[in-house]
Amino acid sequence: MFDIRLNEQGDVVLSGRFDAAQTDKAFELLNKVTESIRVDFKDLQYISSAGLGVLLATQKRLGQSGKRLKLVNLSKHIRDVFHFARFDMIFEIE
Repeated sequence: MFDIRLNEQGDVVLSGRFDAAQTDKAFELLNKVTESIRVDFKDLQYISSAGLGVLLATQKRLGQSGKRLKLVNLSKHIRDVFHFARFDMIFEIE
């Protein structure tokens, strides 16, 4: 099960498993983002290359206007995925 939502602080919150079957749901919310925003990974157990692609496309779109995603609360496993994909060079990870 995957969920993506905005919390009370205005952060994007991800939970569950973010794979290819969830890209439309993720794009639906992320395409509405026009400002720099935090993405909270605290409850995310898994992210596939398709999920990484959604985040990368959003980062590129925001970057055209000087905005960006800031990724927070990544588990060690998901942090490793970003490192091995060299996405830690693209995203601000806290």
